[in-house]
Amino acid sequence: MKDYLDFAKEIARHAGEIMLKYYHSDNGADYKYDQTIVTLADKEINDYLISRVKETYPTHSVDGEEAGFGKSDFVWVCDPVDGTAMYARHIPTSVFSLALVIKGISEIGVVYDVQGDRMYTAVRGKGAFVNGEPMHVNDVSLDDKRSLGNFDMWPAAEYNLFDVFKELGAKTYAVGLGSVIRASMCVAAGDFNFVLFPGTGHKNCDIAAAKVIVEEAGGKVTDLFGNDQRYDQPINGAVLSNGKIHEELLSVIRKHVSPLS
Repeated sequence: MKDYLDFAKEIARHAGEIMLKYYHSDNGADYKYDQTIVTLADKEINDYLISRVKETYPTHSVDGEEAGFGKSDFVWVCDPVDGTAMYARHIPTSVFSLALVIKGISEIGVVYDVQGDRMYTAVRGKGAFVNGEPMHVNDVSLDDKRSLGNFDMWPAAEYNLFDVFKELGAKTYAVGLGSVIRASMCVAAGDFNFVLFPGTGHKNCDIAAAKVIVEEAGGKVTDLFGNDQRYDQPINGAVLSNGKIHEELLSVIRKHVSPLS
């Protein structure tokens, strides 16, 4: 796994350079068919990953948010710029994310916060690290004054978590960073104690790397209803937590939201 991790970190560093190149200039922001923003950085990073995987691991495949290729049990799942809406507006909360998913399981995760120069990494079974230093989730309860979580919500999301947010908001503080992956790294590092994400479909690109990093930091990651799921195919939302509050979060979700049929 070391060679794969080194490869992922090399890709992340180059992706960071691309993000910085466009950050203070015209990033070519435009809207895709689903009305989400895409920039020149998203496309350039995604294309770079594909070319490097074809060159280095030709039997592997790529599932990028903007483009992919191939079909394999070894899939490089990438979100070139998570938090593109923030990035397009020059707000520094966006990150690069890359996971190696083998037979549906996230084995390696790398997330690069280029603005803060923080490289988050994990290999399944080997712990989680930020810039080479071990990191761990916190043990904060939902009703603790230190409790802080991240909520994502957008009009086209298939799950409406408004009532969940409302109930949880009575006991915990919540923010929206504009990047679910950056927020998930806050869970892994112990700054937040949960993230709720209503994304489905191709949103596996948002959670694949966070899955292994948060769990290797001691947390827990499931779909919105407590089930494990594959990360080389469409997902069913996500709950990422410090583990201690996971079942409490799920009980609130189940009260207000039903699984898609």
